[in-house]
Amino acid sequence: MFKRYPISVDSILHSILRNQGLETPLLQRRVIGAWDEVIRSLLDADMAEYVIESTESKDIRNQTLWVKIISPAVRADLLMKCSDIVATLNNKVGAQIITSVRFY
Repeated sequence: MFKRYPISVDSILHSILRNQGLETPLLQRRVIGAWDEVIRSLLDADMAEYVIESTESKDIRNQTLWVKIISPAVRADLLMKCSDIVATLNNKVGAQIITSVRFY
């Protein structure tokens, strides 16, 4: 007799992504996509909207999230919250994707 071992679609997709080397880039995209939501959760409403409007670009290189902020005052405020931002972003995607945030 033939035995069946059911496997969830979720685990199949994760193994395919991992085998093809696409898991990390997908998680990096999720981190970048979660920026606005995480900023809204860490800051009060007015400040969060100002930070989001001041953000021009985001990129991940060598486990560092590089965020271009046009306002020097916003950059200074965000520097004090770097560890909170890193922890919240990693928790949001469920993996240790970034180790630091740099603002320029």
